[in-house]
Amino acid sequence: MNFNVNKNTIELWPGASTDSIGDENRGCPSLTLYPAAGEGLSSAVIVCPGGGYRRRADHEGEPIAKWLNGLGISAFVLNYRVSPHQHPTPLQDAQRAIRTVRHHSQEWNIDPNRVGILGFSAGGHLASTAGTLYEAGDMRSPDPIERQSSRPDLMVLCYPVITFGEFAHEGSKLLLLGETPDDTLVSLLSTEKQVTADTPPTFLWHTADDAAVPVENSLLFAGALSRHKVPFELHVFESGRHGLGLAEDHPEAKIWPDLCAVWIKKQNFA
Repeated sequence: MNFNVNKNTIELWPGASTDSIGDENRGCPSLTLYPAAGEGLSSAVIVCPGGGYRRRADHEGEPIAKWLNGLGISAFVLNYRVSPHQHPTPLQDAQRAIRTVRHHSQEWNIDPNRVGILGFSAGGHLASTAGTLYEAGDMRSPDPIERQSSRPDLMVLCYPVITFGEFAHEGSKLLLLGETPDDTLVSLLSTEKQVTADTPPTFLWHTADDAAVPVENSLLFAGALSRHKVPFELHVFESGRHGLGLAEDHPEAKIWPDLCAVWIKKQNFA
């Protein structure tokens, strides 16, 4: 394992050179660890910042990890690869991140059965993809990390990109799938179509007038969760721009972290 104690940076494929194609991909793919304080096992949440699969927004990374720390949760900010990389590279990074946390759970004082994922905007799409297109793990793999399940135990989706259909965020779709994606792939990565009864419990929030990612994205995913009887909580605020993050200065949406904290505790994650 290549683990720098000072910087708390974990390469997702130890021993392999990090991929530096494009300025936004320097140091990728990796995790930045923000450990929970105290003794005993904690839950863990992997944080996927948004950025339209073009970049990773700073305000949706470290501040979120520190908020999770305040709930007694160990957080890992995922430095996943973005454009010019396309599918399946970001998903592979997210799956590897979940597996890595589970594999090293004992040394990081983490409960391997309480590993969640949280994402904003395109990072929410990545999180929902990881939560619907997971794999049980390859028991025949010589790499012990690859033997771990990539299914998250919980999802938090914040103004997420979900669909690549009528209400798609075209920028994310273009950068992830290219100019002429196959219809089968478009359907596969419209994650509202991939929900099953085994999809993890999910917390969603959005603003009704989001001008970048239509609120229908969250509504479609919530509808699919409801049809499959998956526990979920959805909050839609009347107004607010896209990309609010913790929304500390927003008169309505600023309560989402408190609402989410209550829900997370109900899931026995905090």
